[in-house]
Amino acid sequence: MTSRRGLLLRLSALTGAAGLSGCSSLLARQAESPTGDLDPNPRADDLPIRQHAWNERLRSDGAGNDLLPRHFRLFMLDLDAAPSDSAAETVELAMRTLEDAYEFNSAGLLHMLGWGTSYFDTYGSLDSSPIRSPRVLSRTDDPDLQSFDAMLVLASDVPSNLAAAESAMFDTRPRLADAEVQGRLGDVFSVADRRGGFVGEGLPAAHADAEGVPADIPEESHMFSGFFAGRAGTQASEDRVTIDDGPYAGGTTIHLSRINEAFDNWWELAQSDRVKRLFSAEFSPADIDRGDLPFAEMVREHASSEGTVGHFEKVARARKDGEPLLLRRDFNTIDGGQAGIHFLSLQERPRDFEEVRDAMNGWWLREEHEELRDRQNNGLLEFIEVASRSNFYVPPRDRRAFPAP
Repeated sequence: MTSRRGLLLRLSALTGAAGLSGCSSLLARQAESPTGDLDPNPRADDLPIRQHAWNERLRSDGAGNDLLPRHFRLFMLDLDAAPSDSAAETVELAMRTLEDAYEFNSAGLLHMLGWGTSYFDTYGSLDSSPIRSPRVLSRTDDPDLQSFDAMLVLASDVPSNLAAAESAMFDTRPRLADAEVQGRLGDVFSVADRRGGFVGEGLPAAHADAEGVPADIPEESHMFSGFFAGRAGTQASEDRVTIDDGPYAGGTTIHLSRINEAFDNWWELAQSDRVKRLFSAEFSPADIDRGDLPFAEMVREHASSEGTVGHFEKVARARKDGEPLLLRRDFNTIDGGQAGIHFLSLQERPRDFEEVRDAMNGWWLREEHEELRDRQNNGLLEFIEVASRSNFYVPPRDRRAFPAP
C-alpha cells in the first residue's frame, strides 16, 4: 500500500463503489485524525501508544522475569463489512470499551487488535505490508497456513474478565464491569475461530487429563514441559520488536503457531536428560532456576560429543547485536483435547521469526553425530508438531481501526 488513495482505488476495483461512500473520507481523515470524527481517546495519556507494550503492566518474579497473565483468549476474525466511517468508529469504540472497563494490566485486562494477511490482501497490498503469508518452515511439519482479517488478543489473571469481555464484544452484554458498551467488534467481524489457554504455576497440572500430558506433571510447572519459559535473557525487548520507521512505524508483527505437544515420553526421561534437551549439555538440573543462563557457543561441540543438542542453545544463535529477536507471549492450551502451545511471538518482521525457526530446526548439526536426526535428539522437535501458522500486524493504539499508511 503506497498511499491511502491507492488503497481506496484498489478497494473500489475489488468490491465496487456500492457501500464504499464513506471509505474515501475515512482514509483521508485518518491521515490527520486516525479516529475520524470521534473525540480523542480520553484514556490515551494513561495507556502506552504501542498496543503491544505490556511489560510495564506485568507482574514479575524474584529473578526479574516478566510473568504473563495466567489466562488468554484469542479470536480469529473475518470482516463482515468493508472499511467505512461507521465500521472504523465501531472498532475504535469497542476497544475503548475494554479500556474503560478494566485497567490495562494483568489484574484487569491486556489486549491487542492485530490485522491479518487476508485484510491486507483484500483491501490493499500484502506485498508492501509489514507481514506476509505464512510459510512451511520445517520439512518435518505440514501446518495449516491460515489467513484472517484480524485477531483480538485478550489476557488476564482473572478468567471472568475474559468471559465478560468476550460477551461484550461478540454478544449482547449491555455493560462491561462499570462501563457502558459503546461498540461491539461483533458488529463488524465474525469470529472464525476461538482459542484459549493458560500459563503459570498449578495450571498445567490442573489440565493433566488432556492428551499428551502425564497425570503426574508437577504442581509447580508453568508449562507442560515442566520448565519456566520467558527468561529475561531469552526475550527481545519491546523496542527491539517495534517497527521503527516507515508507514507502519510504532507497530509490531505477530506470528501465531498452534503447536501440538506429546510429552508423555518426555516425563519418562531423567531430569538431567530433560535439561539437556531443553537447554544444553553444559547445564545440570541444579543450574536451572529462573535467572539468566549464560549460553556458550558450543552447540556444535555438544552435537559431536553428546549426540544431542538443546532447544535453547540452538535458538540462542539467532540473535542481532547479541540480543534475541523474538518477544514470546506463548501459553499452554488444551483446545481440542490435545495438549499444546499457542506460540504467540512478537517480532519486527516475519523474517525474524523464520530465522529463529531455522536455527531451531538444527539440520545444520546432523553431520556432527549419527544419532542426531531431524527430530530425534534434536531439542524439543521429537515432542512437538506445528499444526497451523498465521501472521498479523499490530498497529499503534491510535491507528488500530483499519490501519493503512
